[in-house]
Amino acid sequence: MTQAQATPTAAQPAAEFPTANGAFRAARIAFVHSLWHREIVEEAYVGFLEEMAELGFPAETVERFETPGAFEIPLHAQTLARTGRYAAIVGAALVVDGGIYRHDFVAQTVVQALMQVQLATETPVFSVVLTPHNFHEHEAHRRFFHEHFRVKGHEAARACVGTLQSFARLSAAA
Repeated sequence: MTQAQATPTAAQPAAEFPTANGAFRAARIAFVHSLWHREIVEEAYVGFLEEMAELGFPAETVERFETPGAFEIPLHAQTLARTGRYAAIVGAALVVDGGIYRHDFVAQTVVQALMQVQLATETPVFSVVLTPHNFHEHEAHRRFFHEHFRVKGHEAARACVGTLQSFARLSAAA
């Protein structure tokens, strides 16, 4: 990926990328994740960092933020987007059926709110908010979702970089 602007200063990052409207954002990514099922959800962060490194982004370009649950992620994403310091934001959570059928509402609300943040701020927001149909607290499910979240982190990194590259092309064509 080529730098959109060069000559960094102490206050300016080494690279910036254009948003959909041509404004520039720092080549920093915010990764926001919930603490429910932390040992599983953190695998998305690990996978994200692994793939970002493969794509040429060092770990220090990704800043991590934690929320108590999934429901708090959109407000964090919106607050972070409005600072103008992040080229993109990723939200990650595991929303499980606790037996009261609230999980579908929570997951749908979180994903819709993340889309609203993205559209309102013109900062790309990526979701690794997953809601399995059947999650049980036994080793087989925990192991499966542990691995699955790592894969989803890789996928989110590729989507993030691809989107930033697309914005760079759009800006260059304008």
